[in-house]
Amino acid sequence: MVSKQFLVKRLLLLFPVLFGVATVVFAILHLSPGDPAVTIAGERASQEFINEVRGDLGLDDPLWQQYVRFLGDVAAFDFGQSYQIQRGTPVSQILANRLPITIELALLGEVAGLLFGLPLGILSAVRQDTLTDHLTRVGALSGISIPIYWSGPLLILLFAQFLGLLPTSGRIGSAYFVETQTGFILVDTLLAGNVAAFRSAVVHLALPVVVLGIYQMALISRMMRSSMVEVIRQDYMRTARAKGQGEKITIMKHGLRNAFIPVITVIGIQFGSLLGGAVLTETVFEINGIGTLLVDAISRSDYPVVQATVLVFAVLYTLVNLGVDVTYSVLDPRIEQ
Repeated sequence: MVSKQFLVKRLLLLFPVLFGVATVVFAILHLSPGDPAVTIAGERASQEFINEVRGDLGLDDPLWQQYVRFLGDVAAFDFGQSYQIQRGTPVSQILANRLPITIELALLGEVAGLLFGLPLGILSAVRQDTLTDHLTRVGALSGISIPIYWSGPLLILLFAQFLGLLPTSGRIGSAYFVETQTGFILVDTLLAGNVAAFRSAVVHLALPVVVLGIYQMALISRMMRSSMVEVIRQDYMRTARAKGQGEKITIMKHGLRNAFIPVITVIGIQFGSLLGGAVLTETVFEINGIGTLLVDAISRSDYPVVQATVLVFAVLYTLVNLGVDVTYSVLDPRIEQ
């Protein structure tokens, strides 16, 4: 069990991180070239109108006042309204619509990587220096080396263009309309009881999940193999075998738990990165998640959306790290001390 003191200490450490991220985001956006007032008013607007917009936004105030006001708004979860993406729409609403899309994609990609990466890593370690080990290592190295912007179009060409089995973009077929309840298209189709829509969503998400899962699987399997090889050579593993315990029980009962600790770090980091927006995957497969939202907001100088999106990234990443720390203490209580 995780002690309350350990959990509270980790939660308190989140606030300095978020404060630092908010400060950096504010500084970068306000010191970078460009004027939000010009973005809103338009390049052909008169100087008087631009000055009026600047005054309404509070951009005429001293920088320290803008900074204090920004921190106050963030503390109240008020991120303002979008300048360009959805003009006049609260940024919190835009994020609420886009964030579940990325979370669903990240979860599916991570689950796919775990389902294949962990067994392959364990198998490769147990059968070290055999043909199985060599094939697994080559496959993992290939999965890490192939960039998403190359593997994505190749899979589209193979399964969509040549074989005609899978669609190339979107989350569900255009013929289906499912009322949004959770934001997760697979869950919403099941809640609606629409089996055909659920199948369509599964088919549409198959390729992007495979693209994400290949990289996750490769990285997890390599880390799992390296950690398991080290654990297998430990004295307590040889002692368990000497007592007559079966090889499978020895590995699963004694080896896996200790070997899994460094793998948790990789899983947490990669999942946090996916939650930060699988930008390339979302772009290639035209999935309007939070990653493409950030890219679009930057290109269109939509400062409130950029600020809020980066802060959401920071919150998600720190929460994932908190989950990793808690998992550490569960697997090995000595870490808590």
